[in-house]
Amino acid sequence: MSEMEFFFPEDHLKRTSPEETKILSLTAEPYEDGRRLRVNIEISPFEKRPNLEVKLIDSQNNEISLADFVEPMTFKLEFTMHLRAEPVEGPLELETKLFYPDGPQAEPVKISFEIPSQ
Repeated sequence: MSEMEFFFPEDHLKRTSPEETKILSLTAEPYEDGRRLRVNIEISPFEKRPNLEVKLIDSQNNEISLADFVEPMTFKLEFTMHLRAEPVEGPLELETKLFYPDGPQAEPVKISFEIPSQ
């Protein structure tokens, strides 16, 4: 009979309260097709699971894509955003908000980047 392995979170991590929970890093890397974006987010280890809103905005302040995460299980998220609309020329901005429905809300984290021309 084979042995079953389980995944348990690292117990030695110092978990942060909702007031101290924040986004530690945010990166975005466009796929070669210019229609998708690989996004990586790292959050401080939390006691209570937060919510996240990730929004992609073009240079004319048009929303290109939006993703909401309700109480993610992990501190590190990696996902693909699909661009719903063709962005106008110029830099794009990825804005991520970390919040709790009953408060508090951390300051949004923003990064700017450009999608290479095809």
